[in-house]
Formats: sequence, C-alpha cells, structure tokens
Amino acid sequence: MGLLYDLSTKYKTISIVGMAKNAGKTTALNYLIEEAMDEGMQLGITSTGRDGETTDLVTGTDKPRVYLYEDTIVSVPTQLYELAEAGLEIVRKSNYRTSIGELLLCRVADSGYVQIAGPVATADTKKMCAEMFDMGCELILIDGAIDRKSIASPETSDAIILATGAVLSRNLKKVVEDTSHIVNLYNLPVLEDGDARKLIIDHIKEDRIMLIKGDRAEKLDLLTGLGGSRFIDEAIDKDTEYVYIPGALTNSVIADIHPSRLKRVQFVLKDPTKIFIDAIGWRQLIKKGFSVRVLDNITVAAVTVNPFAPGGYSFDHGVLLEAMQTALPEIPVIDVRM
Repeated sequence: MGLLYDLSTKYKTISIVGMAKNAGKTTALNYLIEEAMDEGMQLGITSTGRDGETTDLVTGTDKPRVYLYEDTIVSVPTQLYELAEAGLEIVRKSNYRTSIGELLLCRVADSGYVQIAGPVATADTKKMCAEMFDMGCELILIDGAIDRKSIASPETSDAIILATGAVLSRNLKKVVEDTSHIVNLYNLPVLEDGDARKLIIDHIKEDRIMLIKGDRAEKLDLLTGLGGSRFIDEAIDKDTEYVYIPGALTNSVIADIHPSRLKRVQFVLKDPTKIFIDAIGWRQLIKKGFSVRVLDNITVAAVTVNPFAPGGYSFDHGVLLEAMQTALPEIPVIDVRM
C-alpha cells in the first residue's frame, strides 16, 4: 500500500501546498493521482484557482500538466471545458463561479490532461467537496494553484501535503531549515478550551486586537497589529494574560513591546498561516520567551521534495531526502520525481 492509501484512512480532504512556485506541487499531485489509480480509489480533484496549464502563467516556464484517469470527479470552469484533452462528462452545473466561467462538476470518461479550477472562497470549497462526496468520491485532493499559503488554512481541508525543494535556495541546509520552520509553525499548540478561548471566539467576528484579562476581553481600536506594537505595549498591564492578533503576525507587530511583557503574555492567532517571520527571527523570539497559541493548527500529512530548480541547479536527491527526513522524523517525506 502506498502513501495515499495510508493518508486516506485518516483524512477525507487533503490540500497540496507549495512552499514556493516550482517546488513540485503539481508533480506531487500527479504522483498522488497515479497512486489512487493503482489503489482503485475514487478521487475528487479541485483547486483554489486555475491549474493544469502547460506554461506557468506567472513565470512563463513549462510546468507539469494534470493527468486524470477514468471515473475521477473534477471541477472545471466552462471556459476550460473545451480545452480538456480528457473526455469529460458533465454531471452537474454548480452554483460557484470563477473569473473564467461557471464551475462544472465532471466525471472523467476518457483519461487525459485537464485544466482544473475551483471556488475561490473557502466556504464554497467545503460545499463543493460535500457535493463530490455525494457523487461517490472517497478522497478529495485540493490543489493550491494561485495563493499557495492561504490554502493551508485548517478551514480548507483535514490536512495538507507540503511541497518543497531546491527552488527555495541553492543552499540545501537552508531549504531544509525553511521547510522544517513552516512545519513547526503549522504544528503550534492550540489554545485550550476555557474562558480565554471562549472570549476570543465570541468576539472574533469584530476582527479587533483583543487583550484577555481574566473574564473580560478588552478590544483595541486597531484593525491590525501592523505598526501598532507601541499601542499594544501600552495596553498590556499586570492583568493581561493573552493578546489576540486577528491579522498577520510580523516582526513589526511586536517590535515595540517591552521584553518583560513579551515574555509574560501569550499571543493567540487564528491559525499559523498568519505568521510571517522567518526561521532565524522566530528562533530569536523564542529565546526571548515569546509564546504563541493558535485557535486551530494545521496537520502536515506528508512533505514532498523536488531536488531540481528552474534555475538549472539541483541537489542529489538522496542527500536532500535524507536531510529532510532527519529534520522531520515524524512526517513521511518522499521524492516524487524519483
């Protein structure tokens, strides 16, 4: 039994997320599709944007196409339906629209290449997945075609497969460090059930920075923490236990918070995709006693590595695979190019 079979026993929806463009995300998707065919598994395929085109629309480089086998359920917009090399049977028209037409839910009648696209909104993706399950899908793969980080949000799927590789850096050590940093962030501890969590969730739609002080939430007149670290610092007092940041967490959000207060309170984020601090900066913060909890973390089901970069350089695939697996001993790491 392969990787996909093992994952399908634990998860029903899996997003494929690229650490960067050309990290091997589409190659990983094709690898998993082939495994599903070998296992006789009924797959559903959708996307957070357009994918399957032969040339990357941003960089202009050649990219792998998405090959689908018979009986796969796939979402395709009307403007791309005629471009499919596979034979597609329209099962139903959906209520979801994209910039390139209304989305069609199709069954692959004859295997071949398909350009896929899916809903933009997370809520619509979840509804479409429910429709695909009603059509007999056992597992749904969601391809993050445009926004490669936000699709990692735990609201999108049960787990993610993270695609990484040589495109990140010519330095193998940095590739491993940056990848393990993201995996560790995605596995940040969840804020436990209790008064603080309830207070944050009760007021979360207000989208304000909140200071949790015992049984009350004090909301700051700031829509975002960006540039507001001085105001957050002034608002933290001896009763402050948690600081909830609704938007992005960057160095500038906490730059002016006094070290003693930074160490004493716990910061809370909606999920780890809100963190935009690199591995070195993160280590420095942790050494200062900085502590973060999330309302929901992200399950990384596997990591795929691509030893080749579009820039013309590459790593020895065995060395990259071993280094990544050593850094992430609890997670399956596979080289989909091999």
